[in-house]
Amino acid sequence: MNKEEMTEALERAKRVHMHQMQKISSLLKGEVVENPTPVNKTECEYGKWFYGNKEQLVYILGIQLYERIDVLHEQWHYGYLRIHDLFFKESKKGLFTKLLKPSKVSGLDIDKGKLYYVELQEVTKALLNTTDAAIRRVSALNESKFKN
Repeated sequence: MNKEEMTEALERAKRVHMHQMQKISSLLKGEVVENPTPVNKTECEYGKWFYGNKEQLVYILGIQLYERIDVLHEQWHYGYLRIHDLFFKESKKGLFTKLLKPSKVSGLDIDKGKLYYVELQEVTKALLNTTDAAIRRVSALNESKFKN
């Protein structure tokens, strides 16, 4: 990636992450969400890009900034897992029961999810701020740093 491509990729990563937060917010409002965010940090769109370009990102951002983003991204997925489990856990009922009566999320679970979401917003804020720091770093670098 050249400087412009990396800046755009970081901006896109932020937008993708915000879209994931919107999907979670929709879940908490009782809306149906298609294609929920993967629980594994390497399977979401942000993670696929981030970990798929690790070598170049470490070179451009430096190991400390890269690892800070990694830690925050992992924390986000850990927090998201708690919400995901509330809404997408497997029912322990038999197949026949599942077909007749799909399990719904209880009011208590929705309240838990809302609390988890507040915590997730804090991690999101830190992740987005750190991604902004990465964008500023990339913007400040000379184009020659991006030559392979």
